[in-house]
Amino acid sequence: MYKLAIHTSFAAAHCLINYQGDCENLHGHNWKVEVNVTAQELDKAGLGIDFKILKQETNSILRTLDHKYLNELAPFKDLSPSSENISRHLYNELSKRLNDGNVKVESITVWESDNAAATYYE
Repeated sequence: MYKLAIHTSFAAAHCLINYQGDCENLHGHNWKVEVNVTAQELDKAGLGIDFKILKQETNSILRTLDHKYLNELAPFKDLSPSSENISRHLYNELSKRLNDGNVKVESITVWESDNAAATYYE
């Protein structure tokens, strides 16, 4: 079994729903995203998955969030766009694109600051 990881980022605004405090107000983050996938076997080139493909698929999803007000987007219409919910959304969307019996999304970690992160995995 092999484990591969990439780091990327996006910037967006949000406000937390059902939250008492400053974060219920409109504010933004420069989120960092860590994607971890596993691969059971390597291809003919000796790769579990090409990092280029992993980055392209991840960044394609992140473009739908980048420089947006997350509360207005379909995935977060009735769901607070917390780091926890963003990581689950990314996990689900990337799993649809990459999971193929060999490659599997293992976890997504979303950092909203240098000191605070949420990870989603199944």
